[in-house]
Amino acid sequence: MKDLTNPDLPFYHEQSDECAVFQTAHENCLPLLLKGPTGCGKTRFVEHMAARLDLPLHTVACHDDLSAADLIGRYLLKGGETVWVDGPLTRAVREGGICYLDEVVEARKDVTVVLHPLTDDRRRLVIDRTGEELQAPGTFMLVASYNPGYQNVLKKLKPSTRQRFVSIGFDFPTPEAETPVVMRESGLDEGRAAALVRLAGKIRALSGMDLEEGVSTRLLIYAATMIAGGMAVERAIEAAIIEPLSDEPDVQQALRDLAAVVYG
Repeated sequence: MKDLTNPDLPFYHEQSDECAVFQTAHENCLPLLLKGPTGCGKTRFVEHMAARLDLPLHTVACHDDLSAADLIGRYLLKGGETVWVDGPLTRAVREGGICYLDEVVEARKDVTVVLHPLTDDRRRLVIDRTGEELQAPGTFMLVASYNPGYQNVLKKLKPSTRQRFVSIGFDFPTPEAETPVVMRESGLDEGRAAALVRLAGKIRALSGMDLEEGVSTRLLIYAATMIAGGMAVERAIEAAIIEPLSDEPDVQQALRDLAAVVYG
């Protein structure tokens, strides 16, 4: 395990005991599921833990067209020859690293069929195209994430899949925790970072508006970075928070009014 004081370690502000849960799951060869809203730090958390445990990390951003073959691998033409090329899941198994499936519910249904043998006591990956059956080494770990609040009827993580994972729930940090994160990642001073965090809290507390999600910590860092770079606060908030959150003019105006209240 790497020294936690190492400046090269991806920064992550621990909110509870999630680092201990991750490490214990890894030590006991358990798959891990991260649940929480977009932009609350799930991906950075995995990057932090992979570096902390000194393990290779293969991250897959799942989408509608992601198939099992995209994860496992396929035959490709190279130099006039047909050669097998491992996908990220296969590489992670061979290397004994971490495979992180971000927003796993977005992937096609055949993906879960591949994952199931890796999430029970078999811990194996069958590659039908090559006839291989890989036994995952002890250091291999499967990590997946999804946003429960963004699911619809057509895209839900089945209980039979969910119950194969140890799970950690994530949420946006408290203002006391989020302000230092925004400061560190953007270089903005404490007073102006705290004001952005206050605005985020008010937006997240809104109800009855056409907002699919509250403002993420990621967007706060974008806004803070632009402010720290010399942009006016009002323009940075417009570009990094209001425009990304909604296309509806009425909602955008409501967000501007809210920002005006926070900033006087």
